[in-house]
Amino acid sequence: MKITVHPLFFAAGILTAVFGGFPVFIICALTALLHECGHIFCAGRLGFECDKISLMPYGAAAVCNIEGISPRDEIALALAGPAVNFFLCVGVAGLWWFAPETYAYTDLIFYANAAMLILNLLPAYPLDGGRILRCLLSLFLKPKTAEISTRIVSLAVVAALIAAYFCAARNFTLLTVAAFLLCSALTKSPPARKIDFSLRKKKRGREIKYVILSENSTYKDALRFMDGSRYLVIQIYENEKFLDEITEDELCKKLQNSNLYDKIID
Repeated sequence: MKITVHPLFFAAGILTAVFGGFPVFIICALTALLHECGHIFCAGRLGFECDKISLMPYGAAAVCNIEGISPRDEIALALAGPAVNFFLCVGVAGLWWFAPETYAYTDLIFYANAAMLILNLLPAYPLDGGRILRCLLSLFLKPKTAEISTRIVSLAVVAALIAAYFCAARNFTLLTVAAFLLCSALTKSPPARKIDFSLRKKKRGREIKYVILSENSTYKDALRFMDGSRYLVIQIYENEKFLDEITEDELCKKLQNSNLYDKIID
């Protein structure tokens, strides 16, 4: 997994260190990384792949190849990051219950995760809440209409954040988030790329892992067992009758002309 760092990320770290906020910066950066690790873990479980994590001055972003993902799986993928922040909040709150004296050392962890959770659940693209909204709308509307509707809601969220800044809390963070969401709402989403598993480097001397699947199994089901440490061989059975055997290389080759949700055996 590659991690790239934007130059302004270092500038933000230096700036916070000058004004005495470096511990907050570090905790927020680690919180963002853990959030993205939730997405990456979920993507792997669903049969997709993430290329890298980009650290930027306003947070972090996992770059994943999710071409052809179903709305249901994309919702699960979007919820995985906030779920990490939620359980960290619960864990820290539980720690306070049993050991109140730890509050002074862990309060920043709780508030950073709570802020990350609330922020990412806003129904604005490209936040997780915006992706969930787009998936839900796509169940009832055409994809293009769902995309436009999501961006309109994003603009409404931007307007609400700006109004909150001027009417309630003079917090510069609100304007920063609003500017980020405004740029994202007006920018075309980059197209997803299909994963070419056949290009992965093959390790020599790997053990063989046999996996038995039913005749209704999909490529997505098979990819869950591909871990790179052992060579995958899939045996397809109908009840107790053997139908076919597919090696890892054959599976990757067939996948290039198929969808992840297609059956391995037509």
